[in-house]
Amino acid sequence: MKKFLEEFKTFALRGNMMDMAVGVIIGGAFSSLVTSLTDNFINPILNFITGGQVYTLQDIAGFFSSFISALVNFLIMAFVLFCLLKVINKLMSLGHKEEAEAPDAKTCPFCKSEIAADAVRCPHCTSVLTAETVEI
Repeated sequence: MKKFLEEFKTFALRGNMMDMAVGVIIGGAFSSLVTSLTDNFINPILNFITGGQVYTLQDIAGFFSSFISALVNFLIMAFVLFCLLKVINKLMSLGHKEEAEAPDAKTCPFCKSEIAADAVRCPHCTSVLTAETVEI
């Protein structure tokens, strides 16, 4: 049972799985934002232009407040997901130690030019480089 839970944790917290979950949730929230934009701005403008309906100032204020409400809901959802993913990423990185990277270059002790880390002879001054003479 412990191995099964470990495999599930690895599956669920994999990077691409988390990205897909965030995409689905943000997609749903964005869908409601687009629906609100269409219902509260685009349709009333089209109705007014075609003469289908005349709107009062109260109707327009109601449309605007509905859209602002949908926008705030979207922003809150995005912020909560952002915070949740920050916490998950922080928890996932607790157990991992950062590996020290091997240096890409070293300095020639004779001419002080930068050379490749695995070089045995300086390409600038042609000095033979040994482990004792080179500082990384």
